[in-house]
Parts: sequence; structure tokens; C-alpha cells
Amino acid sequence: MTIFGSRKAYRALRVAKSSLGAAANAMRSRASRQARRQIALREGEIAALRRELARIQGFPDGRPPGPSPAGTPVFFVIGQQKSGTTWLMRMLDSHPEILCRGEGRFFGGGWRQESIKLVDAKRPPSSLYNAILGSEYLRLWVERSVWSRNEKADEHLANLTRMAVDYFLVGELSKTDKRMVGDKSPLLTPETIKEISKIYPEARVIHIIRDGRDAAVSAAHHSRNFGKRGRGSRAPARNGERGQGPRETPNSHESVFPEGQLEKLAADWGSRVSKTVEDGPPLLGAGYAEVRYEDLLVRPEEEMRRLLGFLGVKANEEAARRCVSSASFERLSRGRKRGQEDPTSFFRKGVAGDWSSVFTEQDRKVFKQEAGDLLVELGYEKDHDW
Repeated sequence: MTIFGSRKAYRALRVAKSSLGAAANAMRSRASRQARRQIALREGEIAALRRELARIQGFPDGRPPGPSPAGTPVFFVIGQQKSGTTWLMRMLDSHPEILCRGEGRFFGGGWRQESIKLVDAKRPPSSLYNAILGSEYLRLWVERSVWSRNEKADEHLANLTRMAVDYFLVGELSKTDKRMVGDKSPLLTPETIKEISKIYPEARVIHIIRDGRDAAVSAAHHSRNFGKRGRGSRAPARNGERGQGPRETPNSHESVFPEGQLEKLAADWGSRVSKTVEDGPPLLGAGYAEVRYEDLLVRPEEEMRRLLGFLGVKANEEAARRCVSSASFERLSRGRKRGQEDPTSFFRKGVAGDWSSVFTEQDRKVFKQEAGDLLVELGYEKDHDW
């Protein structure tokens, strides 16, 4: 029985490798998203066969020692700034099969900071894709090399980005006993979802969506506390009071947003979230899922079970409960209850609807103008009369 199973698996492995070779030849002749998708599917088949062979050979978990990029399950948690991506990342990382503990800033071909000065020494000043696309000497090498000069340079640079992402993600995964790796990837540009589908067509993507008004209020506090001062430096709360944000006082009619900030935050939320919602399903199909920040607040274990099932890992009640409790607001905020505000903390308040007690009438007008249609489209409002 064991010998027969082994021969059958080896025979299927040879067939899959042959198909992979044919797909690789097609990709070399004309690099394309379809070719990469075909190769990814074949790699998945080969990985499954390798796991079967590993079990036959006596590896109980179906995985021989040593890292292997081919067939390693990869996913990305995406979302607009301050929409709960860090919270969701922490929950997923607590699952025994999942490694998800950082923001790599892999995607965002058009995104880079205006200056490379160290505002935050722990965050790259551009996306990885932007760094590769913008490397003059690398592009010239691709355009002129005998190995690549007859093909599109941008396709080769996209493939090199894929190889680099694999290198970093699978390298870290190999240091653990987990089997799946994911990255928290912020929506740095409206084209982020298209870039993921182009560079990583077989990846699973979870898009977390939050009411853009709450995200804007949270971003305003975050910018004040961690912006120009750097991530490790916090601004003191005004008047020494806990519970009041930047320029915010009870019953005040003064906006918490510096001039021009809300316009940009609303416009970015509107363009990036709407583009992702529009393009995600047709580009990634069953590989794309959405979750609302507000739903995670109301029914966290139910939503977590759904997302774990989407990723293809153990998704029973115990696993979901572990993920939720490991990243509870009380733990992340070091003891505060949800709703108890510390305006200097990265995990400030953790509630939905806080915008309604903060927005001035002018703030409402600004947000309606920049992103009011998307609020209605996503169901956060029935119409523009709010």
C-alpha cells in the first residue's frame, strides 16, 4: 500500500513538473499575468504532492525540513490607514498555523516619501515595488542584458519583486513551525490590489474596511502622536487629560483636523477603498475576501472563523477564540477596556461611530464632498443627509 502510494505520487509529481516546465517556457517567451497564474497553480499541485510524499516518508506533519517558496501559502491583509489592519494582523498571527507579524510595504509602485530622511527608522521610505521600479541601474541592466532585452522591462521587474517578496516571507516562515505566511499591506495607492493580482495572482487577500470617518479621526490622532516625531515618540495629552485628542475639547466646535488634512484623508479613503472593492473580486475571484471593522467588534469569533476558513487553516471555535482573545483591546492597550480612550496610544479607543462626537459641521461637508458616495455605497449611510 505504501509502495503503491509512493509510486503513484512520484508519477503524478513528474507529470506536474512537466506541466510546470511548459508553463515556465511560455513565461520566458512572453511574461504575463496568465503565465504566472498557471505556474502558481502547478506549484500548488507540486507542493501538495510533496506533502503526500513527505507523509509517506515518515514526516508526520507532511512537511520535510527546509524552506521551499514553491507552494507556500501566502496572503495579504490590506486596508486603508487606521482601519484595523494591525488588530487583524495580531489576531491572525496568534493562530498556530499562521505567521503574520509585520508591514512589509511590498506593494505601491507609485508610492514613496518625499524625503528619505529618517522620520521613522523602522519603516521603509518607499514600497519594495517602487524601489525596484525606480532603480535606474537595475532597469538599464534588464533593458540591455542579453537575457532580457527583447522583452518588457516592467514585466521582469514585477517578477523580480515577486522573487524578493518570496525571499523575505518564506525566509521568515522557515524560522518557525508554522505553514502559512501573511503580510499587513496598507493601501498605499488605489492600484495596490491590481499590483497584488499581477505579482501574486494566487495569493489570498483579506480587505478590512472601516467607516472612513472613524478612520480619519483615528489617523488625525496617530499623525499627531507618531508623525513628525517618529514612531517611538509620543506627544503629551493636552492639559494632562486622558480622553481628549488633538485640539479636541468637550462640546468644542473647533475641528480636530489641521487645515487640509481631512480633505486628504477622505479623498484617500474614497479612492483607495472604492478601487479595491471594485477591482478585488474580478481580479482575484475566490481569493479575495472582505471584513468590516465594525463586524469584528460585534461578532469577532464568528468573523474570525470565516476568515480562517477562507485562508484554509483550522477554523473551529477554539482556534477562533484563541485568535480573538490573544489580540483583545485590553491586551493590546495594556489593560484599558474598549472605549476607554488614551489619545497618545496607537490603540487609542477601539470603537465604532466615534466620529459623530468629533466632526464639526464643516468636517461633515468636507467628507461628504470627498467620499460621501462611498459611505452610501458601503452602507454606512442611507443617503447624504447625515
